[in-house]
Amino acid sequence: MRLQSLSIINYKNIREADLIFSPKINCFIGRNGMGKTNLLDAIYYLSFCKSHSNSVDSQNIRHEADFFVIQGKYQRGESTEDIYCGMKRKQKKQFRRNKKDYERLSDHIGLLPLVLISPDDTTLIAEGSDERRKFIDGVISQYNRTYLSELIQYNNALKQRNALLKLETPVDESLFDIWEEQMSLHGQYIHACRRKFIDEFIPIFQDFYAFISGGNEQISLAYLSQHDKYDVGKHIKETRSRDRILGYSTCGIHKDELEMLLDGYPIKRVGSQGQNKTYLISLKMAQFNFLKRVHGISPIMLLDDIFDKLDAERVKKIIELVSGDAFGQIFITDTNREHLDRILFQTGKEVSLFVVENGEVTQPAHS
Repeated sequence: MRLQSLSIINYKNIREADLIFSPKINCFIGRNGMGKTNLLDAIYYLSFCKSHSNSVDSQNIRHEADFFVIQGKYQRGESTEDIYCGMKRKQKKQFRRNKKDYERLSDHIGLLPLVLISPDDTTLIAEGSDERRKFIDGVISQYNRTYLSELIQYNNALKQRNALLKLETPVDESLFDIWEEQMSLHGQYIHACRRKFIDEFIPIFQDFYAFISGGNEQISLAYLSQHDKYDVGKHIKETRSRDRILGYSTCGIHKDELEMLLDGYPIKRVGSQGQNKTYLISLKMAQFNFLKRVHGISPIMLLDDIFDKLDAERVKKIIELVSGDAFGQIFITDTNREHLDRILFQTGKEVSLFVVENGEVTQPAHS
């Protein structure tokens, strides 16, 4: 899949930009805070109907402006897709595919597969289970719309049960039965999808890590779920009294964990900055590979400032990977043009270079 062109008006610090891209490698160069990441975020928005960095849509409108518009033209297989997103202050955002409004934004998810690698990925290691579940759910939701629906219904049932747990007045026990049955039903489906995904994902992930690191370290993922230990439907009922004291639900798939290990120990404890970054990049490379197989097309890859904290050999391996035929269109940000030029010279691929300064995007004539 390829993003052929992108038009932006008033998105974050970008007042206006009209860009045409290379089918292979596109680079945004500029100092920190100039708007490079905002350009990647605009591309991300067109795939996921939201910003990666700010979930409050109105806050993505440029200061002193009343609206933003992002529009992209894609080549997806044999078809062309024109995707439009517009947002006015105090109004709902509009999302259109080929000039037709979506009835539900969830119908758009998965149409334009995309993988982003950014400094924010460190939360997967640093902040624990919530972020890791979001990662799993985000990948599965890009190719399984039923999963997304089941997840929404589970979270609604969980929210309703938690509300009942917090009530200080007596509650009809049958109300608990209703929501606990829903949690058990939807939780079983979600657990099965997560288990299948992780079992297929782990060897792909390990192969990428071994290639980038030179095979000197042993890494793994472990999916830990209450569903693998006991009858969760029964256990939810058994924990009701304790949960009333605590004020929240202690049992269910919202407690699933993805354990990240390096040489048998949690990488959060033993990993260096370079090892942690290699681990996260390998996760995202495996995500790319997985989505490519299920969609039958190459996702767009966004690489936001990923070369920091990596030694020259690991950088070389990453560039060797993404510039190869297995990967499609790539967007890269970096602060140092000379550094990036040295890296990209090795690829021999077509490269389009854009300079970003204070939200203004220019393309040098010799790039």
